[in-house]
Amino acid sequence: MRRIIAPLLGLFLLPLAATAQERAMQVVAESVDIRASPADVWNMVKRFGALQEWHPAFPSTPIIKGRDGQVGAVREVTVKDGPKFTEELLALDEPEMAFTYGIVQSPLQIENYRSTMTVRANAAGGATVVWVGNFVRKNPAANSPEAESDAGTVNFVSGAYTGGLQNLKKIMESK
Repeated sequence: MRRIIAPLLGLFLLPLAATAQERAMQVVAESVDIRASPADVWNMVKRFGALQEWHPAFPSTPIIKGRDGQVGAVREVTVKDGPKFTEELLALDEPEMAFTYGIVQSPLQIENYRSTMTVRANAAGGATVVWVGNFVRKNPAANSPEAESDAGTVNFVSGAYTGGLQNLKKIMESK
């Protein structure tokens, strides 16, 4: 009986392994050099409940749990002409000018999302902002719609990062 069950169990688990393979962890990393002091740039981006002050895609990001600047704070992010989702501040390192956050609840096409933003001094005397995130797509289907595919979700997150970083640069360099 065991000789029959083991191969059948293997056949049953094979599609699950294929699904896990199709939903590989995706990584997006974007950066921008800004002609402004790292401290000034850090003071702009570190305020977890103030994303709307520099990111044009998110008109509202109030803190709905905890306090801004404290690990565990949760913000409600409203997408311009779109849905709302929540993110939690997971780590904040003032001396290193870095913070990490993750999506708590979201209707977006990604899950298991974690992101870190860092601000560093660059050789030109300004700041370099690096935004790195990792996630998996929600849709496990091999033939998912383009927006829900690995490439589609990477483009989605990359576009959000690039749009925000370019606007941050514009704001900081106009001060």
